[in-house]
Amino acid sequence: MSQPTMHIRPFDVSDTEAVVQLWQATGLTRPWNDPYRDIERKLRVQPELFLVGEVQGSVIATAMAGYDGHRGWIYYLAVDPSHQGAGFGRQMLAHAEGLLLE
Repeated sequence: MSQPTMHIRPFDVSDTEAVVQLWQATGLTRPWNDPYRDIERKLRVQPELFLVGEVQGSVIATAMAGYDGHRGWIYYLAVDPSHQGAGFGRQMLAHAEGLLLE
């Protein structure tokens, strides 16, 4: 059985619920950090560095990157538990790193 292909693209506001559900499923949310506010803040600063990975039209991965002028950072790197172990996390990280290097 072949591994499905993941398409990586910039986050769209219509992805919000799927992304928050993914972050909750992977244990990335914390009571003191509202994921909706984190998304709103990211959309105001370097929104092109907020990525989602899709398989067959469903969001299964995320990576939120940032660059402060000296260093790059990666936040909210997540892969749906049912798709973990297939290399999608590595693909998301490599894509985000490529954007930071640009």
